[in-house]
Amino acid sequence: MSSDPDTDEAIEADPAGEDAGDRVPVLLVRGDREYLVAPGGEQGTDLGVLEVPEDVQPGETIETHLGDAFQVRRLRGPDLFHHFERTGAPMVPRDIGLVIGETGISRGDRVLDTGTGTGVLSASMARAGASVVTYERNPEFAEVARENMELGGVADAVDVRTGDLTEELEELEDESFDVLTLDTGDAASIVAHAPALLVEGGFVAVYSPFIESTREVVETAREAGLSNVRTRETIQREMQFDDRGSRPSTAPVGHTGYLTIARNV
Repeated sequence: MSSDPDTDEAIEADPAGEDAGDRVPVLLVRGDREYLVAPGGEQGTDLGVLEVPEDVQPGETIETHLGDAFQVRRLRGPDLFHHFERTGAPMVPRDIGLVIGETGISRGDRVLDTGTGTGVLSASMARAGASVVTYERNPEFAEVARENMELGGVADAVDVRTGDLTEELEELEDESFDVLTLDTGDAASIVAHAPALLVEGGFVAVYSPFIESTREVVETAREAGLSNVRTRETIQREMQFDDRGSRPSTAPVGHTGYLTIARNV
């Protein structure tokens, strides 16, 4: 799923509809080409210009000015991973699924997050129904994340704050969060405050690519009195099916990181 940077123009709103960016974008698909465009917007491609009606609906077909047809699809969670502007390596869909599945994030939950980065995790949690407060130290990354929240149609549910969560902990302890998600090198120092940040029964989910920081998180979680502390390495292998038979792929094992879950009980 790719687009050609030499021939494709950036997504832009139709001047006639200033609020086009406020509407949930749709995917325009033809073969391996995919574009995420807001209703009322316009997208340049190597096959011509696509003008997206403001009342566009999934399942419809839109043609470029040269007559090439694209199918309209509804935006789904995994599409965020492929189409958000990246400021680093975003959390992959399978790990996001583990975070949401292990913590039970759902409609009405309040989530405190740090290490926003591209914002795929925050947007995915918002699409599950949660309201998210997320901290990003890098001002440029934070601004990109805000734009991504707009693109993903979840800007109203995700509050991207520029700053260091460790400097805001005392103020935030007056609030109650259902889930605390951390993807940052100093996660252990925040886990120490988890009992004061979380409601009773709330969850902590910490993602790290390194085993050393993961061990520190586990030890801190236990010292803080959190329960059900457990860590899993996330690995996934693709399967190959051909005329000779079926087996796991011989490509390198798909390690992405370590996920630690704990509970405030």
